[in-house]
Amino acid sequence: MKTLSLYSGAGGIDLGFKKNKFQTLLAIENWDIACETLKANKTATKIICNDIRNVNFKELKKQYKFDFIVGGPPCPPFSKSRFYLKNKKRGMEDEDTHTLINYFLAIKTFKPKAFFFENVHGFVFKPHKAAMEYFEKESKKLGYNITHKVINCADYGVPQIRQRFICVGFRKEFGNFIFPNPTHSNQDKDDNLFFLPWVTCKEAIGDLDYPLKEDKEKIPGSKDKELLKLVPPGDNYLFFTKKRNHPNPKFKWRSRYWSFLLKLSPSKPSWTIQASFSNNMGPFHWKNRFLRISEIKRLQTFPDKYKLSGNFNDQWRQIGNAVPPLLCEKISYEIKKQLNLK
Repeated sequence: MKTLSLYSGAGGIDLGFKKNKFQTLLAIENWDIACETLKANKTATKIICNDIRNVNFKELKKQYKFDFIVGGPPCPPFSKSRFYLKNKKRGMEDEDTHTLINYFLAIKTFKPKAFFFENVHGFVFKPHKAAMEYFEKESKKLGYNITHKVINCADYGVPQIRQRFICVGFRKEFGNFIFPNPTHSNQDKDDNLFFLPWVTCKEAIGDLDYPLKEDKEKIPGSKDKELLKLVPPGDNYLFFTKKRNHPNPKFKWRSRYWSFLLKLSPSKPSWTIQASFSNNMGPFHWKNRFLRISEIKRLQTFPDKYKLSGNFNDQWRQIGNAVPPLLCEKISYEIKKQLNLK
């Protein structure tokens, strides 16, 4: 499958699809540091490092014919954090939704057999109804049947509780895509013998827990560093609230971001790895230290040898923004199978 990758980032989608012989002929990414990462790992045959609004799809059509389009357009208008930014508009009223519009412009231009779309799970929230309606209307108008669902990546073997909106569109002559069944589940709740238990943090990164000089140089928790040490593994600042019967409450219930003083549990998958690195926003390691780039790569199912460009914060952002390659591998296998591709 000759593939066009839009908003490629660090290449998580492309990496997963490559496992099933999808060939990314062209990747378009705006951030120069992410472009260097794509080049270093030879993710695509060619990389255009430019704002997608400056790319002429009609000219590209003279050079390329794509069977498939993949992409996870930047998601600020549909994220939870946008609720807290009163100076920004929501959903389709936000200026950043040009990313969604240009995604469909590419589909209209190249008319691929199928497409893969990823976004934050907030894409399906009621305040974003207009975006979902736009998505469905454009897909239908361009001749595609779409199948979508909010997926917890942990249910597919990713050692991370990460909910994402995933949509696969098939050109109408190919029918409808059917999502693969989950392979894993939360055995603490489900006790389902048909599924494997969620992959835990200890299973994913336990072998990387050796002392490093940087652990002493960087102190997590900022002004609340002493509180972080008291947070039980798998918990966050809510541990210090009256509702949790703390004898000396420090915070009001739900007064902070969920990730504030959030600590991993070795016996559970990681909480969602965020795109931005912060001194007091987790998840932190259960041994009261920052996670390392090598660890968040594992939690996002990137290979250990995958090269990342930029400084620490740049690398963190690339991994935090990525779609887990393992999830993409499992979905692309089903796409290949259902389209009867060899």
